[in-house]
Amino acid sequence: MIHRATPADYEALIAILTEAFTDDPIVTWLFPDPASRAELQATLYYRPLLTHPAAEADLISPDAGAAIWLPLATGQPPYGDQPAPTPRLQELGEALAQRHPHDQPYLYLLSMGVAAAHRGSGLGSAMLRHRRQYADLLGLGTYLEASSPRSRALYLRHGFQDHGTPVQLADGPPLWPMWRPSTPTTGDHQ
Repeated sequence: MIHRATPADYEALIAILTEAFTDDPIVTWLFPDPASRAELQATLYYRPLLTHPAAEADLISPDAGAAIWLPLATGQPPYGDQPAPTPRLQELGEALAQRHPHDQPYLYLLSMGVAAAHRGSGLGSAMLRHRRQYADLLGLGTYLEASSPRSRALYLRHGFQDHGTPVQLADGPPLWPMWRPSTPTTGDHQ
């Protein structure tokens, strides 16, 4: 069901994430023009994430769900030292980088989305369980930022906790930093 995406899958993965986040509060703030939003999401956000040498991506079928993950070492900056291509992406990156854990290695969920036709079918939960088990096997905590109350509720159901107060951008929507510590594996995966 879930497989590790290869570069041959990236266009399908980008299409899923672009469609899944087209009306997301942070995406509409980052790319306010609806006419160019999809192209800018793909070009300025998802493709650069996938070029990170450590990026790992998961895909469910060719058009259902996708996620991009990044394993980070202790103290490793989440976005590297490359300048962001737009002022809003720069502002977002700077605000979020301050909230990341700095005292331990962890797995960072950069983006996870389910295509509209497949929402409510448990695919988001399946992708989270898949990576939770992986992180637990490695003894890693997992960090993310929820971009909507609905996604925050999903992550809370999967053992994530708020990691401080929401990040509030100057004229943008809130984002909820969330953390899930590693849970020792016992062979019983739920």
